[in-house]
Amino acid sequence: MEYLIQPWPWYISGPLIAIVMFTLIYFGKTFGMSSNLRTFCAIGGAGKKTEFFDFDWKAQRWNLIVVLGAVIGGFIAHFLLSAPVAIDLNPKTVSDLSQLGFKNAGDALLPPELYSWDALLSFKGLAILIVGGFLVGFGTRYAGGCTSGHAITGLSNLQLPSLIAVVGFFLGGLVMIHLLFPLIFS
Repeated sequence: MEYLIQPWPWYISGPLIAIVMFTLIYFGKTFGMSSNLRTFCAIGGAGKKTEFFDFDWKAQRWNLIVVLGAVIGGFIAHFLLSAPVAIDLNPKTVSDLSQLGFKNAGDALLPPELYSWDALLSFKGLAILIVGGFLVGFGTRYAGGCTSGHAITGLSNLQLPSLIAVVGFFLGGLVMIHLLFPLIFS
């Protein structure tokens, strides 16, 4: 099978994202993935227990297509458009990751120390998944949306709360990778 080794250049993917955003704005819609979890909970009947989930989820059916597209797009990207090549990491990054226990840093996009069934089914893997899932869920509700919603839709609409949220997302990522990540994996 022939692989497309290079990702789409910015001058193709950027305008495509802009076209999608202009289309959504034109039709009065917003983009974001975290709102789909609320829709799935409403479909499952959570509105009978909690008022937050009691809304007309059928009005959000179009957004469920976004989830389906993300799943199909991820499948296509992984199995048809990805080349199994090493990642060109900075030697200092490889050294730092090796000290944290990542044996083959840069050999694969997803390191098996984090992304494998063995890692997931370990106590540390399950703890990271549960705590991380809780923090992401809490964070998206507290911030009024997820990274994609704020960074793409909110910034496209020039919303100050989205700018503040995106700055917070980046600061949180820096804290995680520089302070918490070494504690978890050392």
